[in-house]
Amino acid sequence: MHLPRLSSMLLAIAAPLTAMPAEARAHRPPQVYDTTDKIPLPNQGNIPAHDPNIIFFEDNYYLFKGGIHIPIFKSANMSGPWEKIGTVFDSDSIIDKGNRSRPWAPTTIQKDGTFYCYYTVSLPGSHDSAIGVATTTTINSTWVDHGAIINTGTGPGSDVHPYTITNAIDASFITDQESGQAYLNYGSFWHDIWQVPLSDDLLSVKNKDSPDAKQLTFVPRVKPKPEEGSWMSYHEGYYYAWFSHGKCCHFQNGFPKRGKEYSIRVGRSKDVRGPFSDKDGHRLLDGGGTVVYASNHGSVYAPGGLGVLPGSNDSTPDILYYHYLNTSIGFTNGQAQLGWNYLEYKDGWPEPVGGQNSTSASSPSIYTLPSWNFVTALIGLWLYI
Repeated sequence: MHLPRLSSMLLAIAAPLTAMPAEARAHRPPQVYDTTDKIPLPNQGNIPAHDPNIIFFEDNYYLFKGGIHIPIFKSANMSGPWEKIGTVFDSDSIIDKGNRSRPWAPTTIQKDGTFYCYYTVSLPGSHDSAIGVATTTTINSTWVDHGAIINTGTGPGSDVHPYTITNAIDASFITDQESGQAYLNYGSFWHDIWQVPLSDDLLSVKNKDSPDAKQLTFVPRVKPKPEEGSWMSYHEGYYYAWFSHGKCCHFQNGFPKRGKEYSIRVGRSKDVRGPFSDKDGHRLLDGGGTVVYASNHGSVYAPGGLGVLPGSNDSTPDILYYHYLNTSIGFTNGQAQLGWNYLEYKDGWPEPVGGQNSTSASSPSIYTLPSWNFVTALIGLWLYI
């Protein structure tokens, strides 16, 4: 037998395992990553981003993300290239709590020539949190920090219901299509996601001492209650309440059971205030939520921190965007990648579709040893030739 030849063949089979980045190998336990191909791969945004927020303004996309003073990027395309054009803040937030230098989960909207950026200051696992707001009339110029509009844990108003039982992080924004009333959605783990009406100037909560608060999601009989990162969109008569469900991060300290990591879920209602139900008729207040996007192909892990960009017409569909962890890159917050998919609506329910640059997201993906039958087949082929 030509044993050196056989050895070369076996080494070639094993080569992908050793070619994997060392960090990814170290944190790649078996049977963790979902290999389903029923969910399309993402279009790659080609920029690291955790809790991304994107607006479309004057033919350009503007990306805001958690980071020092909230970085701002600009691109003519959702897949980049992205140019950093500045930050929301020149210095730390005026809110005296949490990580003031690095606010997270920004949500920016534009109304009547003014941009409003709602942001979070907190610390991981903390209930002592706040949602603040900053404004400007030009994206890449000086922003004015107006401070906290919701406090939980400590600070003005933190003793008002529902702030006593909720966590003031992950703000999102929606306007009632009929009345024009603006609402702020927020919340995480502590009694999940809530909604409060905003004042006309969008800088405070209406009736701040007794806000007309509505709960949007709740997971009964479970601790902790793993729902956060809310978003709300509108499409053809329905309001869609989106949220991230599961474990978001810190996977370098251990992985949850398969399916317990972040996934993107949704319910809908004809009323902006709910109640919202999923595709199977389960109320979001009873733990419901249709999974729209989740780990897939062995390369996309724990997608969440989402937003939805509305399409302008039939030729420009809605866009679902989010962060995800590419299993060939790593699992820290700083390694999270921007991904996005167009949305199609089937019977009124949003479904992501693949895109032109989505296939490269899976390369490299999972590295597994070939089966013994495959190895013996190669040996037989070698003996035959």
